[in-house]
Parts: sequence; C-alpha cells; structure tokens
Amino acid sequence: MTLPPVITIDGPSGVGKGTVMLRLAAHLGWHTLDSGALYRVLACAAQARKFSLDDEPALAELALNLDVQFIPDTASGETRVILDGVEVSSQLRTETTAKAASQVAVFPAVRTALLARQHAFRQVPGLIADGRDMGTVVFPDATFKIFMTASAEERAQRRYKQLKEKGIDANIESLTAEIAQRDQRDSSRSAAPLKAAPDALVIDTTGISIEQVVAQILTAISAQI
Repeated sequence: MTLPPVITIDGPSGVGKGTVMLRLAAHLGWHTLDSGALYRVLACAAQARKFSLDDEPALAELALNLDVQFIPDTASGETRVILDGVEVSSQLRTETTAKAASQVAVFPAVRTALLARQHAFRQVPGLIADGRDMGTVVFPDATFKIFMTASAEERAQRRYKQLKEKGIDANIESLTAEIAQRDQRDSSRSAAPLKAAPDALVIDTTGISIEQVVAQILTAISAQI
C-alpha cells in the first residue's frame, strides 16, 4: 500500500513554519498538521488540571486521552483549536504556553503517546507537517523535507510585532532570551532533538519574506511532487 506524500517543515519557533505550511497547503490542496499545537494543547490541558510539567507518566496518560479538535478557519487562514469543548486558540499562542509545551515535549513517553495521532493526519492527497522532528522522527520517509531557521534576534522582533498588534505588552530582550533558552532546550533534549534531517533543504529566513520562502520551496519540490 502506497502512503500519501508528506512534506515536512521543521525548525525553531518564530521562523514562519506555520504560515509557510498554510501557503503551501493552499497551493497544493493538501492537509496540514501543526504538531506544535498538539504539545501546546497538552500543556494547556496539564495546566488546567494542575498537573506538574515534570510528571512524565501523568502527562503521557493525558496525551493519550486528549479531547481535542482542529477546525480550519478559511476566513482567517488559521486553525481553531477546541480542547474539552472550549476554544483555546488564543491561549495556545501565548509565550507561557509555548514555554510549557517545550517543557512537556522533552519526555519520550509523551512523544510516543502523540506519535500515533500525528501519523493519522497522513491522508490523501497529501500532508504538510510542521514541527521540530517531523522529518527526523515522525515522518522519516517524507517525500520532501524542509528545515527553516532564523536568528533569535529576528524571531524576537517578529514575535514582538505580533504581540504589539494584539495590544499585548512585551519586552524585546526578554523575548530574545526566552527564544534562545527554548532553542537550547529543544536542541539538547534526548528525545527527538531539534535538528535538520540530513536530506532536508535548509532555508535561513532571516531578512527574507514569506513569499520568497514559499517560492523557493515550490521551485525545489516541483520535480518531486
């Protein structure tokens, strides 16, 4: 049985993976998987239940039983996330949740619990998956693999702009420090560390637009998709 094709987009937070994924999906008519959202949902659920973010067995059990729905919103170009019947989309985008998600993602039992859920997104005509280990662990047989990078400073500037546009106060220095710490934690963890697959196309997005990134990827995949 031939499995549907997969394009993986890996990289640290703030490089534009999600936006690129949605642009490519719209162009190709494929499904999408924001794997980071699963970890952020798990972090939200754990915090709501007052679970310790260090309790690996409890977090893994929670991951196996998450009541979560992802609903595409074509009007906004984003995905609505429903946890236990309540929309948590805005909560998932906070720095607090992102930090908590990075903490729970270090545990092998948690990653194993969420692996089957991620595989289930692989449906015809194809899937575009973004995350930290999509091309190295979850879909090592992906048709095409991309790894996006950008400097911590630029990613902090992008995040700062997003937060200010939403009327949320932020500090550039703090954002830069948090991003650097998260990169270190994600890259040094024993379970599925953040790294480019040997056969991935590496794109540094520092100083270039999303449109340029998408055009570069479409050119690169044209011979394989």
